Amino acid sequence: MAQTFSLSGANGVSDIHIGTGLLRNAASLILDTFSPSRVHIVTDTTVAPLYLDTLKAQFSLPVSETLIPAGEEHKRLSTVESIYHDLLKNGMTRKDLIIALGGGVVGDITGFAAATFLRGVSLCQIPTTLLAQVDSSVGGKTGVDLPEGKNLVGAFYQPRLVLIDPSVLSTLPDATFADGMAEVVKYGYIANKEILSLSAKTDYRQHIEQIICECVKIKRDVVAIDEHDTGLRMILNFGHTIGHAAEKLGNYVDLTHGQAVAIGMVCATKLAAERGGEDLSTPLIALLTHLGLPTVLSYDREAIFEALLSDKKKFGGTINFILVREPGRAEITPLPAEELHELILKL
Repeated sequence: MAQTFSLSGANGVSDIHIGTGLLRNAASLILDTFSPSRVHIVTDTTVAPLYLDTLKAQFSLPVSETLIPAGEEHKRLSTVESIYHDLLKNGMTRKDLIIALGGGVVGDITGFAAATFLRGVSLCQIPTTLLAQVDSSVGGKTGVDLPEGKNLVGAFYQPRLVLIDPSVLSTLPDATFADGMAEVVKYGYIANKEILSLSAKTDYRQHIEQIICECVKIKRDVVAIDEHDTGLRMILNFGHTIGHAAEKLGNYVDLTHGQAVAIGMVCATKLAAERGGEDLSTPLIALLTHLGLPTVLSYDREAIFEALLSDKKKFGGTINFILVREPGRAEITPLPAEELHELILKL
């Protein structure tokens, strides 16, 4: 039986449905929520052969699609522009519906296209990776990367509907599944240590629907308080400050987002210990290793610091860094850039 959560945002309510088999009945849920004349689906070259026809066949109204190349390196303004052209070519209007069918990159790009095309078209997110299901499909953050850094262009734009079907995760490669587990671990460390216990089980995949629900509840509660990322929502960036810098140094291809976040979380726990807190890195490393994620930062520390100076979490000469004092409790800690510089050089 599907579970449903609601998130109230500035541009309306976002309904989030989680349940096995939802993709097979997606159109009925979509048409209960929207009344479009046309539907446009954006997906990528990996997901399209698996699920595009299944989704399209459920609609009796006109359905068009944009197929984008898979991979973070394609999360660019040029990709968004190609979506705009397809939307125009297929006669999409503000009353119609755009569906993002795919992982986090597809969701972020499509969300940004929906937010900006004709100044806003209705959006439905159908995430097909674990990372997108537990994190990026919920909360309305959309955007693309620039050469200078990750997600530097974007908009806050809540999807009216999010459909999360854990059964689609059966087609994920192990490495992609592990990628999503990095964000799961993040949620455990910042808000609910029970998630860590579930993730440490040998058969943790058997509990994945419960894990997804727990993560989504945390994301919903945080975003409801701070939709536009000016306060509490920053705790969702645990591991991301150094993680994003590592992604950038690897040109967004050497490390996946989840791998970078895993390494970033280890660095963050070591930084917390340097500032007098308990060193939580040993159990974190053990859990990440169990999940098949890397834990060692291989890039030059000076280069890491230079890369993170372009991060959106920088305010003047201060960077908001997320420190975890104990599993399940995170703190937003403003650090002077020079202090953070010294701490990073010690890693």
